[in-house]
Amino acid sequence: MDSKAFIKALDNIVKEKNIPEDVVFDAMTLALQTAYKKNFDSKTNVRVDINRETGDIKVFSYLVVVPEIDEGSETTDEEGNVVEVPPQINIDAQILLEDAKLIDPNAKIGDTIEKEVTPKDFGRVAAGTAKQVVTQKIREAEKESIISEFADKEFELMLGMVAMEDQRNYYIDLGRTRGILPKSEIIPGEEIKMGSNIRVYITKVENGTKGPVIMCSRKHYGFVKRLFESFIPELQDGSITLYAVARDAGNRSKVAVHSESERIDAIGACIGEKGSRIGGILKELNGERIDLVLYDEDPKVFIANALSPAKNVIVNITDEVKKEALVIVTDDNLSLAIGKKGSNIRLASKLTKYKLEIKTLSQINDEGNKN
Repeated sequence: MDSKAFIKALDNIVKEKNIPEDVVFDAMTLALQTAYKKNFDSKTNVRVDINRETGDIKVFSYLVVVPEIDEGSETTDEEGNVVEVPPQINIDAQILLEDAKLIDPNAKIGDTIEKEVTPKDFGRVAAGTAKQVVTQKIREAEKESIISEFADKEFELMLGMVAMEDQRNYYIDLGRTRGILPKSEIIPGEEIKMGSNIRVYITKVENGTKGPVIMCSRKHYGFVKRLFESFIPELQDGSITLYAVARDAGNRSKVAVHSESERIDAIGACIGEKGSRIGGILKELNGERIDLVLYDEDPKVFIANALSPAKNVIVNITDEVKKEALVIVTDDNLSLAIGKKGSNIRLASKLTKYKLEIKTLSQINDEGNKN
């Protein structure tokens, strides 16, 4: 094995795979020890030294000077089972003091006696044998490196390129790895084109059996939340708070915002001049409607705001503990309050976290007359 070529190959691995140098050299050291034991000496008392500057490889056998040979022992656990206790020092590596003095008259207990045992053709044999072990170690290190890189991306937006698709998923190129965007997690009705850039919301980052698994979504309510935070500077600097998001992907979302400052119009800031800010968000959402709702600490006011576009809404909190409320609307506002297929009141309920019962003034009057 050419020493310069060896070091160059390792340097390339470190740079291309973005893996710490120590990890690569530790993997190579372990692989070379395995290769030596397999091809030259089955004993386990060997270590391999790799010069990181020159690439020279040397193999040493070592012996630890001990007062007596420790072959291990047996003990019993709490349940009375016999348990083997291995020797503190591998048995191949132990040498008695009197024998050690024949090699080195100055030897004492605890010393290590080493001898270079590098075979002449070790480089050739090691290269072939170590390849598989090194590849595996590098693969494991690369997985850990990717997981570490993406760990703080969970529940965040990322921009990627649509690289591939199969029957169930799109695969999004996120740089060092690909995210999985299930077709069930795209916005209903949107068309995903191969090679296009796309924003995705990272819902899960985990180390799977075959490598890092990065799950993505465009349907999750968090996608809308992060879009607003990306497009609205006041949400980034904290002058406006995004209280909650309720979403029916592809149809409608309700976003509750609030500002502690009376000088800031929270809803106006989200809309932007001539709709410039909300326009960018709507474009990303493939035309999905957005209802901006002003959050209020008073649940009655908040619920009334959440039921927009319905107007003149009267709210009575019927159970504060169970979070139940009765909503009373005029007859001409009933359809607006309920929404198409009940979407408006359903989203308002999700947004406010209140179970909402809705009645018209006519129904309330009729019930009053019956009583």
